[in-house]
Amino acid sequence: MKGNPPTPQPSGGKKRELFNPAVSTLIANRIQFHVRPCPRTTLALVPPGEGEVHIWHALTDVHELDLDPTGILSPDERERMERFRFGTDSRNFLFGRSMLRMLLASYLGTSPAELRFAYSAHGKPSLSVPADNLQFNLSHSHGAVLYAFSRGTRIGVDVEYIRHDLNVEEIATRFFSPAEQIEIARSPDKYDAFFHCWTRKEAFVKARGEGLSCPLDSFDVSVSPDGDEVSLTTRPDSLEAQGWHLRSLNSFPGYAAAVAVESEPSRGSRF
Repeated sequence: MKGNPPTPQPSGGKKRELFNPAVSTLIANRIQFHVRPCPRTTLALVPPGEGEVHIWHALTDVHELDLDPTGILSPDERERMERFRFGTDSRNFLFGRSMLRMLLASYLGTSPAELRFAYSAHGKPSLSVPADNLQFNLSHSHGAVLYAFSRGTRIGVDVEYIRHDLNVEEIATRFFSPAEQIEIARSPDKYDAFFHCWTRKEAFVKARGEGLSCPLDSFDVSVSPDGDEVSLTTRPDSLEAQGWHLRSLNSFPGYAAAVAVESEPSRGSRF
């Protein structure tokens, strides 16, 4: 599938590049989902427009990127990185936050080090400097990292490595809705179904920005790994689901991933 051709625009001496070449472009409910591997350096990118979602993905072990944390990360981010006990966790944090800054700087035409973040009461980050309505979210698991960006619409993304050493039916009984528990129990691959269900629910909760205050059993998602479309049922108001769109992302073999985005720009409403 083809994206838009690059359009030269002045931005700090660089050409501002449209989201191209995209690995895939999915269109659903008037929303275009563009999926692309992470860059290896700062670019000059056109931010997502209305009705567009940009998704970037990378595997940290194979994505070659020379990062200097003292030149990209903020002091509090460097402090968080140094608190990790294991080198792998520290490197993954460095890559995740540095790439986030690189992508945001590429969209906004600024330096990665100049970005400042604010955090909601539930820990969801947003831009404070520069002020902009570019919405974003990120997720990482077992060396895989995903980023999602939208314009003015709340967005959430989640990726999880599919593990086979968990009692997924017991976890589903504790956290998932009865309908989801039945679907997982009937699935030919319970682990695959469980993690696809988990990432879809996590993406939705992260998009809402409400953290654990939103019970995972208060809404239903489809659990089948087949297809990109994800159904959503909300309670007690079934009409709330019409304001959101969920999709599966198949960026990494052996992982489950999903993105949730508002259908229209947020006007401050909350479920």
